[in-house]
Amino acid sequence: MATLEYAPLLEEFLRTRARTLELVGTLEADDYAVQTARYSSPPKWHVGHVSWIFEVVLERIGGGYERYSEEMSGYLNSYYQQFGRPRDKGSRGSVSRPTTAEILRYYDSVTESVRARLLRGVSPGEAALVETACHHESQHQELLVYDLQHMLAGAYRPARRLPPEAGEEAAAGTARIPGGIYEMGNAGGGFCYDIELPEHKVYTEDYEIDTRPVTNGEFARFIEDGGYGTYKHWLADGWERVREEGWEAPMYWTRRDGAWHVSDFAGEHEVDPDMPVCHVSYYEADAYARWAGKRLPTEAEWEKAACWDPERGKLAFPWGDAPPGQGTCNLLESYHWGPARSGSYPAGQSPSGCRQMIGDVWEWTASEFTGYPGFRSGFDEYNDKWFTGQKVLRGGSFATPRASIRTSYRNFFRLDERWMFAGFRCARDA
Repeated sequence: MATLEYAPLLEEFLRTRARTLELVGTLEADDYAVQTARYSSPPKWHVGHVSWIFEVVLERIGGGYERYSEEMSGYLNSYYQQFGRPRDKGSRGSVSRPTTAEILRYYDSVTESVRARLLRGVSPGEAALVETACHHESQHQELLVYDLQHMLAGAYRPARRLPPEAGEEAAAGTARIPGGIYEMGNAGGGFCYDIELPEHKVYTEDYEIDTRPVTNGEFARFIEDGGYGTYKHWLADGWERVREEGWEAPMYWTRRDGAWHVSDFAGEHEVDPDMPVCHVSYYEADAYARWAGKRLPTEAEWEKAACWDPERGKLAFPWGDAPPGQGTCNLLESYHWGPARSGSYPAGQSPSGCRQMIGDVWEWTASEFTGYPGFRSGFDEYNDKWFTGQKVLRGGSFATPRASIRTSYRNFFRLDERWMFAGFRCARDA
C-alpha cells in the first residue's frame, strides 16, 4: 500500500488516467487515427504521447524500467530534439501503426507500471516528476477536446453531459482597479510551472476592465458594422490574415437564412447572443477592442482584477483560496461541454466584481509570452522553448481540467490561432 505521504499522488495519477480514457471512451475505432488539421493531432497520438511522458519519468526515476517498445517511442515522442527527431506534427494522421488497439494496451501497461512504482514509494523529487507528468496529461486532455471539436463537433458523444448551472447572470459593466504595485505570478504553496515564477513586482496605472467576457451578440455587432472589412481596426499582419484566410466571423460560425449559426458539441445551431464569444484569434480580439474604443488588458491587469483583494491580499482563485468547485466556475469536470452565459457564476466573482475569470473561455491579453524577470527554466524541454511570437491567455476554458488552472497560470498561442476555446474581455485606461 502507498505510504500516506504519496497516497494523494496515486489518487491524482489514477484519476488523471481515467479521465483521458473517459474522453476517448465513446469514440469509434476509426476516429482515433483522424487528423483534420496540421495544428491538431489524432486522438490515439494524445493517448499514447501522455503515456510516453510517463515512460520518460519512469526511466529518470530508475529501478530498471524497460520501455514498452521502441516503435512507440518513435511515434509518440515529444517535439524536441533532445528526445530524438520526431515525425512532422502535421503528418501524424498518416501513420497507421501503432494501431489504436496497441496504443490502448500501451496506455494500460504504462498506467500499471507507474501505479506499481508509486506503491513501492518514491522520493519527493520523484513524486514531483510524476506530478508534472499528471499535469502534462491534463493539458493534453484539453488539447484532445479541441481536436474532438474540430474533428467531430456535434457528432461527438461525451460519456457524461450536464446542463449548464442556473444562476443569476450579471449585466455588462466595468470594474475600476486602482493603480499601484502588484505582486504578479505564483506565490508558491502548490504545483505551478516555471513560467508562472518568480513572483515579482509590477506597477499598474488606474484602469477599468469588463466585468464579464465579450458576448457573441456584442461581437456580432462588430461584424455587422463591417469589422472584418475595415482596415483601421486591425494590426497590419492581422489584416493580412483576414484577407488571406477570408475571415468573416469567428471559427465555426456560418451565415444561413439571415442568422449566424455555430457548430459545436451541441451540434449546429443558432449562435446564442448571451454566450461568451469563442474561437477568436488575438487579431480578432484586438480589432474588436479597437472598434469598441477599448483595448485588451495586460496579463498583469487581468491577474490583478482576478485575484487581488485589498483586505486579504492575493488569492489563489477569484473567489478565494479554495480549489474550483460546483457553483464557482465552468471547467472540464463540470461536463457542460460549452461556455456558460456571460455573467454567470456569481459565487465565482472576484473581489473587483469580475465574473468567469476562471473557466468558460481562455482570455487573450495584450502581453507577449516571455519569461518573468529572474525566470529559471525548470524543465529543459518545455514552455520556455516557445518564448517567441505568442501572446498570453489567462483563465482557462470549459475544457480545462480543474487541476490545471489557477489565476497565475499562463497559456500562450500564436496571434492568428483560433481553434482553441479562446475569447476575451476588454479594458481601458481609467
